[in-house]
Amino acid sequence: MSAKQGTPSPHAADSHDLIRVHGARENNLKDVSVELPKRRLTVFTGVSGSGKSSLVFATIAAESQRMINETYSAFLQGFMPSLARPEVDRLEGLTTAIIVDQERMGANPRSTVGTATDANAMLRILFSRLGTPHIGSPNAYSFNVPSVKASGAITVEKGGKTKAEKATFNQLGGMCPRCEGMGSVTDFDLTALYDADKSLNEGALTIPGYTMDGWYGRIYRGCGFFDPDKPIKKFNKRELHDLLYKEPTKIKVDGINLTYEGVITKMQKSMLSKDVEALQPHIRAFVERAVTFTTCPECEGTRISPEARSSKIKGQNIADLCKMQISDLRAWVSELDELSVAPLLVGLQHLLDSFVDIGLGYLSLDRPAGTLSGGEAQRTKMIRHLGSSLTDVTYVFDEPTIGLHPHDIERMNDLLLQLRDKGNTVLVVEHKPETIAIADHVVDLGPRAGTAGGEIVFEGTVADLAASDTLTGRHLGDRAALKDEVRKSEGAMEIRGATANNLRDVDVDIPLGVLTVVTGVAGSGKSSLIHGSVAGREGVVAIDQAAIKGSRRSNPATYTGLLDPIRKAFAKANGVKPALFSANSEGACPVCNGAGVIFTDLGVMATVESTCEECEGRRFSAAVLEYRLGGRDISEVLAMSVSDAEAFFGDGEAKLPAAHKILDRLVDVGLGYLTLGQPLTTLSGGERQRLKLATRMGEKGGVYVLDEPTTGLHLADVEQLLGLLDRLVDSGKSVIVIEHHQAVMAHADWIIDLGPGAGHDGGKIVFEGTPADLVADRSTLTGEHLAAYVGA
Repeated sequence: MSAKQGTPSPHAADSHDLIRVHGARENNLKDVSVELPKRRLTVFTGVSGSGKSSLVFATIAAESQRMINETYSAFLQGFMPSLARPEVDRLEGLTTAIIVDQERMGANPRSTVGTATDANAMLRILFSRLGTPHIGSPNAYSFNVPSVKASGAITVEKGGKTKAEKATFNQLGGMCPRCEGMGSVTDFDLTALYDADKSLNEGALTIPGYTMDGWYGRIYRGCGFFDPDKPIKKFNKRELHDLLYKEPTKIKVDGINLTYEGVITKMQKSMLSKDVEALQPHIRAFVERAVTFTTCPECEGTRISPEARSSKIKGQNIADLCKMQISDLRAWVSELDELSVAPLLVGLQHLLDSFVDIGLGYLSLDRPAGTLSGGEAQRTKMIRHLGSSLTDVTYVFDEPTIGLHPHDIERMNDLLLQLRDKGNTVLVVEHKPETIAIADHVVDLGPRAGTAGGEIVFEGTVADLAASDTLTGRHLGDRAALKDEVRKSEGAMEIRGATANNLRDVDVDIPLGVLTVVTGVAGSGKSSLIHGSVAGREGVVAIDQAAIKGSRRSNPATYTGLLDPIRKAFAKANGVKPALFSANSEGACPVCNGAGVIFTDLGVMATVESTCEECEGRRFSAAVLEYRLGGRDISEVLAMSVSDAEAFFGDGEAKLPAAHKILDRLVDVGLGYLTLGQPLTTLSGGERQRLKLATRMGEKGGVYVLDEPTTGLHLADVEQLLGLLDRLVDSGKSVIVIEHHQAVMAHADWIIDLGPGAGHDGGKIVFEGTPADLVADRSTLTGEHLAAYVGA
């Protein structure tokens, strides 16, 4: 083209370089409009609860996923989760969204790091090709596939004739027949299941939920296998076997077809098929009391059958490889030189390299997926996307630096930049200044949380953010200083010979009466030391990272136990019973059953949610709303913010010390803006963590263990958290914090640093002393990063 004709006009297809959001109103967003550059790294900042996740996950990512789902047939959509269209006027320029969130991985006891990432599938194929002796297909090495044998008559067609022949069929699976691929066997303490002196009708069964008032009573009385009025100690062998171990059997009671199965048989299907950590607290307490889990004596915890263990490559069977630290397994695989399986080895090598690159080389493939922390689970999910050939995809990350030592954050930043440089749009919700610093574009939400947030207060570059007057801008340069003087301890808690997971016979004294921070790179053994040797002791209140479980009927008032004293106060003031003041009980609106909304299921289309016209979303029946306490009805109390409720129940006609004490703790952890009746499902990760902290702080105990309490906290909220920790210590408590945040380290009275590396390169105490000594010493990775942070 000649110069006279000028430069060609850009192609119309290249003009769509922005994701445009117009009028987003999801959760607390206030008609937000924003334009995000594609193929760039955009970081969303703002205090916990300001609307970051509502904009990124509930609006942009949700609509992208919904539109992709709509490209499938209605038949397929019936098997997918139905997604409602987010509350937004218009979205333009969306691309396929891949969400990498902090949700813990499934708590299925059969799920391991290897099965969750396809590493086990590749190893099984490898052994089915190279293992000696050869025992069969990949299924022969899988601990989820049982061996099957069958024999009988089969019909064979030959030469136009059919004849019956006898045949035997064998399919070899890799599941250990004794423990059924679980790796552990269960032993029941029968005295915890029933009281032998009582009969069933007298309530002999002591298992949660097994009462004689409902279906269980009907089944036990009508089954005819034993006399429900006879004390269990007088049962003969047959009757006791039927009560405890009988396999599912069809029975008929009062003309109704029912299935009877023994108590232990049923428990193994219901309670023991789930991860113990995922059970409800009262059921978990019962299981821990009644059931002992011991390593399976036949497979020695490897989960696989003797045949699978006998098949080896270079002297190692598949269980030996899964037990190895992934960084060691990578080295073992790299030495295999087999042309017949070359493509498989390339794929496996890449997968194991990704584990190491992302900082998870210290894990092993047999690690149960449910035991990974939120940060580890998120990084395990990321592995699928490293090295992917897809471009022009929107990757959405929820605080990818959770659970990472400052040393590992640099690695994570490199990975985020790699994804962007391949031509992808990367959206990150983040609080850590180290990750905000690498952003091409920053969107700051605020100005505060809850109803005081939901607006965009800043858009632009990191340099402009630092110069702005927003809350994030003012705190971006914050660096905590080391304390001039530290508190002196009042004795110590001794730990001797700790060997859990990768700990190497660790002896340490944790000082009492002070703020102790336990730190070290991810995988160095911090959680193993504290949760393994401290958390179970008497007088210790351990607050871990496990997610709060709650339906949309749960709210801060029900979760913290605040609603109980409020219901009783309403009942007393009005001379009626407390159950009337529960939207889940007698006081519920009869039309919506206390949900406040009515759901209309439209099959494959999104379920429509409309406010109940009878109670106008207040959830209670009209008669209940006539009763008042301090001039307010129960729905008005639940609509109050925590701060307003604290003043309301603090003095005057509605003075209620029991409620005031709980509200005080909620304000203490920075949740004063939440409303009492806000569904738990609408809370952000940081808010749920602090709600749990406020609830557990009410427990009696002299030692508090907190596992990364800065998760999901804005820089401004970290100051408030440090104030709370100080108040706890000053009130006579000992506080032990597992933490990577340098501001918390600098604020500590005593630091215990584990390392020097992760996995088998860690598990030792590399430093004990004050933060000032750690900075002066600089002999560990933590010391170097803390020194740089405080500017020493």
